[in-house]
Amino acid sequence: MPPFQPRLRVPRALELSHSYAPRPTTRLDVYRRALIPSRRRCMSDLPPKKKPDPLEEWRNPPPSKWPNRIRLLMLPFIGAMIYSMWTDDSIKTETPTIAQKDELLKRENGVSEQSPMRLRMEQFIKRQQKQIVSELEKVDGTKFQIDSWQRPEGGGGITCVLQDGKVFEKGGVNTSVVYGRLPRAAIQKMRVNHKALDPDVESLEFFAAGLSMVLHPHNPNAPTVHLNYRYFETADEAGNTNAWWYGGGCDLTPSYLYDEDAIHFHSTIKGACEKHDKAYYPRFKKWCDEYFNNKHRSETRGIGGIFFDDLDETEKDQEQLFSFVQDCLSAFLPSYLPIINKRKDMPFTDEMKHWQQIRRGRYVEFNLVHDRGTAFGLNTPGARVESILMSLPLTARWQYMHAPEKGTREERLLDVLREPREWV
Repeated sequence: MPPFQPRLRVPRALELSHSYAPRPTTRLDVYRRALIPSRRRCMSDLPPKKKPDPLEEWRNPPPSKWPNRIRLLMLPFIGAMIYSMWTDDSIKTETPTIAQKDELLKRENGVSEQSPMRLRMEQFIKRQQKQIVSELEKVDGTKFQIDSWQRPEGGGGITCVLQDGKVFEKGGVNTSVVYGRLPRAAIQKMRVNHKALDPDVESLEFFAAGLSMVLHPHNPNAPTVHLNYRYFETADEAGNTNAWWYGGGCDLTPSYLYDEDAIHFHSTIKGACEKHDKAYYPRFKKWCDEYFNNKHRSETRGIGGIFFDDLDETEKDQEQLFSFVQDCLSAFLPSYLPIINKRKDMPFTDEMKHWQQIRRGRYVEFNLVHDRGTAFGLNTPGARVESILMSLPLTARWQYMHAPEKGTREERLLDVLREPREWV
């Protein structure tokens, strides 16, 4: 058979010529080498001339020139991409939000008297929440269910709810801290009371923090109570405070009126107000009667307390107003605990419970129809509905054309709700 003749160059390159093929060594070869003169032996000590290796290029191929060519071809594309990143607003580094700045401040420095007011207010309401919850658990003998939540935009809250307790049919003590952005429409609306707001911006960052509470006792002799104190702030693009204000108040809503309870409640609140301004209590008591009013029924929700809103630098400086809010919130437990402890175990009839359910229906009407806080909460993006509607009672009643009998305690309560009184 004729020898195989490869037709491709690569197989041929693998073939070795006869001159490179190893030859068998014989004993004669060894003898001949021994007879080589010493001169030739010395010549042989020199390194032999290197013969070309036909497989060298295959073993060690030269580096390809294509990577360099590819780099040259890519330069225009890389330059265009860098220019796009430099000029495209969507890729530029964004300024940290006030929520991010506040988290950093709290983590690195904690909260002190030198901290921004929003952080001091947040710290204060959370401390008050713990104290109020602790005291109410002693009254009821039941633990609150505690639910913490976070907002993706920044902030969060702690919802403490007591339901079907021994004293309270339903109660909630909530703190909320909300970061977000106000759209132009909301800014224009708020400028009615806050001229410091910039009317020419499309949106503003805002911060809102507050403590809200409502307690609905089982016993019709024991009054429902509501409380809310809050702080609101807006910031410009650099994170500087643009406008700020305080709001809040508390009010008592009995189903059966005890004058001594009304006098105690109002006296305690008045004492807190008068530490700061003698005009505060009468002014804010009137504001409360006008605000907590079911206008469609021409009656107030309860026997009042105090209410105020939009208190900013035109009222007093920030520190003075913060101190005022602190005293008002701290006055809650002294104003309500003596009343609930006195009334929680009093006997009552089915007819009294029936009347309580009707009055709770009026409470629901105000919260869903007129209350600004409920409306603001439900219209805030990412709102936590369960916490906002926590203030609603567990049970209520709407009875068509109900009217109390003449000369009864129920009729006397309605008379007071239609014509608010001065209790102190």
